[in-house]
Amino acid sequence: MDIFRTLIGPDQGGQTMAQLSFRALILLLFGILCVRIAGRRTFSQATPLDIIVALIVGSNLSRVMTGGAPFWPACAATLVLVIAHRALAMASVRWPAAGRWLKSLPVVLVRDGVADDRAMARHGITPDLKEGLRLQQLERVEDARLATMERGGRISVIPKTSS
Repeated sequence: MDIFRTLIGPDQGGQTMAQLSFRALILLLFGILCVRIAGRRTFSQATPLDIIVALIVGSNLSRVMTGGAPFWPACAATLVLVIAHRALAMASVRWPAAGRWLKSLPVVLVRDGVADDRAMARHGITPDLKEGLRLQQLERVEDARLATMERGGRISVIPKTSS
C-alpha cells in the first residue's frame, strides 16, 4: 500500500506531474468500470436521474484527480453511487411505478395536428416543439400526427401520412 501511496501522492494536493498522471490513468480505468456497471444508457439518452449521477461521478473523479478528496474513500463512494443508480434503473424496469417516479411519463404535445397548449406550457417547451418538428422535416404542427416529449426530455414526432 505504501508503493501505491507513493505512486498517487498525497490526498491533500501537492502531487507531482507523474503522480497526477498515474491518478489520471487509474481514474480512467475506474471511470470505464463505472460506465460498464451503470450501463451505456446512463450517458446517452439521459434522464434527470442519469444527469445527476453523471454530474456527481464527474465531480467525485475530478476531486480525486486533483487531490481534493481522499483517493480510496472517494472512489468507493463513486462506485456505491453507480451501483445504486444501476439498481434504481433495474427497479424501474421491474416495477413500472418506480420507473414513473424516477423518469416520469411521456407527455403528448400534439395529437392529429392539434397542439396541447396546456401540456406545452406546463413543461415550458413551445420553442422545443418547433425544433422537434423541424428535425422531422415538418414545418407546421398540423403536419404531425403525434409529437411526444419522451421520458428523457427529447421530442419525438410521427408525421401524418399523406393519403
